Amino acid sequence: MNFLTKLLQGIAFVPGIVQAVETLFKNKNGSEKRDAAISFVGSALSVTQAITNREIVDAEGFQNGLGKLVDGTVQVLNSSVWAKSKK
Repeated sequence: MNFLTKLLQGIAFVPGIVQAVETLFKNKNGSEKRDAAISFVGSALSVTQAITNREIVDAEGFQNGLGKLVDGTVQVLNSSVWAKSKK
C-alpha cells in the first residue's frame, strides 16, 4: 500500500484515537493527552518505518502536522455535542 493511501486511512482514526486518549488519560493534562494521541496516531501510521523507507523526509514537520491534526480534532470535538454529553 502506498504511503498516501495509508496516511489518508490513518487520518480517519484520529477522532477515535482522541476519544480513547481522553478516556484513558482523563487525569492527565492537555499536553500529555496531546502527546499520547500523536504517539498513537504515529504508531497507527508506522511513522518510524515510513521515515526509514524515506516516505517521510521531514520527520519534525510530519510530527508537527500530526499535532495540528490532533489539535484540530480536539477543537472540533470540544465544539460539538460530544463535549456537551460528557458534562
